[in-house]
Amino acid sequence: MSYAKVLCVGLVGVAGHLVEVEADLAAGLPAVVISGLPDTALHEARDRVRAAVVNSGQRWPNRRITLNLLPATLPKFGSAFDLAIAAALLGGSGELPLLPLEGVVILGELGLDGTVRPVRGVLPMVAAAAREGIERVIVPVGNAAEAAVIPGVRVRAVDTLHRLVTFVRDGSPLIEPPAATPEPVTGGPDLAEVAGQQMGRRALEVAAAGGHHLALLGPPGAGKTMLAERLPSILPELDDDAALEVTALHSVAGLLPPGGRLLRRPPFQAPHHTATVPSLVGGGSGLARPGAVSLAHRGVLFLDEAPEFSKGALEALRQPLEHGRIQLARSGGGTEYPARTQLVLAANPCPCAKPAGDAYCECTPLVRRRYLARLSGPLLDRIDVQVRLMPVRAADLLETARSAEPSSAVAARVAAARRAAASRWVGTGHRLNAEIPGPHLRHPPWRLPGRDTGELRGRLDSGSISARGFDRIIRLAWTIADLDGRDRPHREDVLEAIQLRTGDGT
Repeated sequence: MSYAKVLCVGLVGVAGHLVEVEADLAAGLPAVVISGLPDTALHEARDRVRAAVVNSGQRWPNRRITLNLLPATLPKFGSAFDLAIAAALLGGSGELPLLPLEGVVILGELGLDGTVRPVRGVLPMVAAAAREGIERVIVPVGNAAEAAVIPGVRVRAVDTLHRLVTFVRDGSPLIEPPAATPEPVTGGPDLAEVAGQQMGRRALEVAAAGGHHLALLGPPGAGKTMLAERLPSILPELDDDAALEVTALHSVAGLLPPGGRLLRRPPFQAPHHTATVPSLVGGGSGLARPGAVSLAHRGVLFLDEAPEFSKGALEALRQPLEHGRIQLARSGGGTEYPARTQLVLAANPCPCAKPAGDAYCECTPLVRRRYLARLSGPLLDRIDVQVRLMPVRAADLLETARSAEPSSAVAARVAAARRAAASRWVGTGHRLNAEIPGPHLRHPPWRLPGRDTGELRGRLDSGSISARGFDRIIRLAWTIADLDGRDRPHREDVLEAIQLRTGDGT
């Protein structure tokens, strides 16, 4: 037999595609040719596979070997094809009877000594195989717990090429995946630690309940960073679909913690202000990798000292904030990553940033305007909640331990508000108020009466808010009503939404 075929999975972004790895051995000068749009890492598989086969005690066929990866029009990236290439090559040479591998997806990178090493992106690969009806997969032992997360798929693991060979020849058992370890329970930051700042706490709660973006402006020590870091503590745990999306993204990025479990807690990303555009939105050579905005999918992206970020980095966030996805086009191919995150910006009002507040500011009006102008109008227009924090008073600081409300109490209200919104928007494809398209809220049955929106209409007509700002204030009003247990927003809810958006309510 000179032809053999096994199954593997290729990734483009977080989308997996079933790939057939074909091997054809013909007479002629010894050579190995790989076709099917392989990248550099895949081209180098020729040398890795040859050394691994020989060092595993198998005979290398000195013939002309053609390896083809179907579909040939799909770009192939990475080293996850090594183990499948070795199996197809040994099957084509007659060394292995491949009947036991029929309908089995094989994933893994080979070391020169024949060891099978873990690879990135195994979870979305196995998920793609399951969608294609594959019921059995073989993965590196280091990825076994991660792969076993996908239901309906029988996962087995190998640590060496030799173990795979003995399984095919003799039926020797493969390695069972370990049981998933529970996520460790840690205390984490709590809202009870935040002194005073009732407006900031209210803004944080509204943002959490509706999935709204948030900007916090105030002097050093006012609690901007403390509030932002405690936002995940009042967000509900991720449901199965969201947890699978988040875990798949972290798998592709190689950031999954050990233990083989779905990530249930909303992720929190806080890049330094020197972060580059690719690190924020995604990039890298070849196929672009996910950036911080995608790694914060279904969670929080916190930009502390936001005016210190480069203008290009901040402006690059505008498109994913609007659409919840980021499309990256690179010379090695284009890809798309989900990026439905809550953005939280924190900024001092000026460069001198006196802790006592604006009364002691040493900056000229021009310097203050230039500093905050680094946050462009189009970017801020996408931020639903924008609040200014005042310096903390001594009384608030000393009374915090006895009077501040803990995250658990706020989280209960946030969860109830999200359930109300999800029930209301059932059938629309959205679950959060922040996701509802503006036209949907401006038509019956969700259009608010004129007596409740008179102030808001006046601001739109005067040009003090944009049409986008109008829609975002209406969304905020619905979230406020959900938090307070009302079926529809009233005039007071709209006025509070205006205050949270603009800093004044009249």
